[in-house]
Amino acid sequence: MLEFEKWIQNNSKGKPIFISDNNGFDWMFICWYFHHFIKRNPFGYSSRRISDLYCGLVKDTFAQWKHLRKTTPTHNPIDDAKGNAEVLLHLKNEMGLKISLK
Repeated sequence: MLEFEKWIQNNSKGKPIFISDNNGFDWMFICWYFHHFIKRNPFGYSSRRISDLYCGLVKDTFAQWKHLRKTTPTHNPIDDAKGNAEVLLHLKNEMGLKISLK
C-alpha cells in the first residue's frame, strides 16, 4: 500500500480523486486496505462514480454510459480499469469534463 500511495502521489496533480464504476464496491476495498495497512488514505474520505459524472454532463439521471467503453469488461481488474479509463478520457476530451490527467 505504501508503493501504491507513492504511485498515486507521483501521478496526481493536487489532491487525488478516486473515480470508479461502482465506488460503493471498489472504494470500500481501497479505503479499508489503506487504513488497515498504513493508517491513512491518500484519496481522503470520498470518491466519485463514473455514472454520476456522465449523468451530470448529459443532464439525465437515467443516462447510460457503459457503451463508451472500448475494452470489454470481463471482471478482470485490468480490463475493467482500461474500460473505465477510456470512458473518463471520452468525458474529458469529447464532453468537456474538467479533470486533470497526468
